[in-house]
Amino acid sequence: MDVNALRRFARTSRLWMIDQVTTQLDRVLADETGAHAGAITALKAATERNREAVIEQAACTWFNRFTALRFMDVTGLTTLHVMHEAAHDGQEEACRQRILQTCHDWHGRMPFLFAKTGDDTDLLMPADLLAPDGFLARLRTVLTEAACQHVEVIGWLYQFYISAKKDAVFAGLKQNIRIAPEHIPAATQLFTPHWIVRYLVENSLGRLWLRNHPQSKLAAKMAYYIAPTTPEADFAQVDRPEDLRLCDPACGAGHMLTYSFDLLYEIYAEAGYAPQHIPGLILTHNLTGLEIDAQAAALAAFAVLMKAAARLGRQLFLRLQARPDIVVLRNVAFTAAEMTEIAAVAGHDLFTPGLRTLLGQFEQARNLGALIVPAQCDMPGARRRLAAYKGGAEPRVADVLARALSALRMAEVLAPRYHIAVANPPYMGAKGMNAALAAFIKANHPHSRSDLFAVFMERALGLTVRHGLMAMITMQSWMFLTSYEKLRARLLAETTILSMAHLGERAFDSIAGAVVSTTAFVIGNTRDAQHEGTFIRLVEGASEAEKNARLREAIHHPECGWRHQASAKDFRHVPGQPIAYWLSDSLRQCFVRFPLVGASAAAVCGMTTGENARFVRA
Repeated sequence: MDVNALRRFARTSRLWMIDQVTTQLDRVLADETGAHAGAITALKAATERNREAVIEQAACTWFNRFTALRFMDVTGLTTLHVMHEAAHDGQEEACRQRILQTCHDWHGRMPFLFAKTGDDTDLLMPADLLAPDGFLARLRTVLTEAACQHVEVIGWLYQFYISAKKDAVFAGLKQNIRIAPEHIPAATQLFTPHWIVRYLVENSLGRLWLRNHPQSKLAAKMAYYIAPTTPEADFAQVDRPEDLRLCDPACGAGHMLTYSFDLLYEIYAEAGYAPQHIPGLILTHNLTGLEIDAQAAALAAFAVLMKAAARLGRQLFLRLQARPDIVVLRNVAFTAAEMTEIAAVAGHDLFTPGLRTLLGQFEQARNLGALIVPAQCDMPGARRRLAAYKGGAEPRVADVLARALSALRMAEVLAPRYHIAVANPPYMGAKGMNAALAAFIKANHPHSRSDLFAVFMERALGLTVRHGLMAMITMQSWMFLTSYEKLRARLLAETTILSMAHLGERAFDSIAGAVVSTTAFVIGNTRDAQHEGTFIRLVEGASEAEKNARLREAIHHPECGWRHQASAKDFRHVPGQPIAYWLSDSLRQCFVRFPLVGASAAAVCGMTTGENARFVRA
């Protein structure tokens, strides 16, 4: 797909969408006919609280709906091809009504993306869609049939759509303005290249299945799978495909989940399950996504459903009852009086100190996200009792119970129950964290507090069962810097690095220049100090394509020269325990046999250019 064309379209469309929604909002608020009174009242109240947020959210919602409908047009899920002007005979009002009706029709199946009749976003739908060079024409130009062969294109568009907000947040950081909770998604959203996703998923989900079912032929379908060099005795036991549990704790638009869906489909198919049943089983049993950004979460759910639709075909998809398990982490708070009302319904046996603590843990859910570790209590029992309450409660009490159920739902998906946690976590240095986030991390993650990605490394391990797997792509700084020395010590003492693709700079073509140095890895949630992990050094590649090619070369030709083996005990010879996997045994032994320079003199850095490529003559 033409990523640059997607970027240009999304960024210009955002400005147009905001302008259109602003015009529609002003028109609606000035309407004195009495039509749509309920929706207009809701809009007025929301606008008085935060007009800019109303406009921004409605504009983004409609952008996502339009791109989703175009994708569904191309893939044959809509029957009227609603995003093509020919379907409306060039009539603007006919176009508007047909699109609205289509959205309403899909609400029952995808309520996270499409609204029901009477929703206030209907009133803010952009106009002027059918101009020859208008929005729909440009949408069809970028979302071609070729581009729509991969549902991940929707996630790319969303990342580019919010990139202007990201630029604004980064500009604020230069003025020491910390990142507010509502800006965290824009500041940290980064779409992962597909080949990196495949490496992570195949070497976690695929690896675990193959360890449990060595007779499986799945490895032949995994081009990025690194087979263990030695037998493994300890791994999480998984008998059936339905038993696999995979979570992405920062799922964004769902790229990790969509490829996980593909690999799970192959697992089910090889196990002999009927093709028409597999998508529903995957949605019901295997995949969970957590996200603080409701817009991104909606696209993740959409993307996973589109994977199901591609496997089932339109008719079977329309009969599919299962829904994606994508959970938006939202702020939920209770007053003392509301806690008393919950206690009265839950009863003394269930309203324990643990449940009281849990219900108070989600006041900052949009800020803390998956970092929240729920207090222990009988969550399923409390949820069943609150959900079963039929006491003729007044609306206010019903609202309190609904919010309590929401908190319990979030708590359940944050419990340590997954075999695999896979993610491209948010990157945010300590200087960018808002006060509440920084204080929480300082109190709960002192060893990883230098950056949010490292905190997510610790949290992801906490989400997995013993012998589970954590697969991530993060900045490489945790491997070497002294600020992460205690984190490395903990990882080497309690876990096992199974494999790593050390990417270095320029692993993301969507990020121009040598901006971020990254590493992708799979870590087992149990200690085996003797196990030699496989480390592939890709820092020399100057682009995604080069690194991708070198990774596949190293996987299939271990003697290539940039593939290394190392264990936890190897790293301990070097002070600070850097993940220096490429060092030879003789060089490691030098740190054991000879005194350190630092014991006799201080090593410092003298004069530097700051940018050798610019100032040093070749």
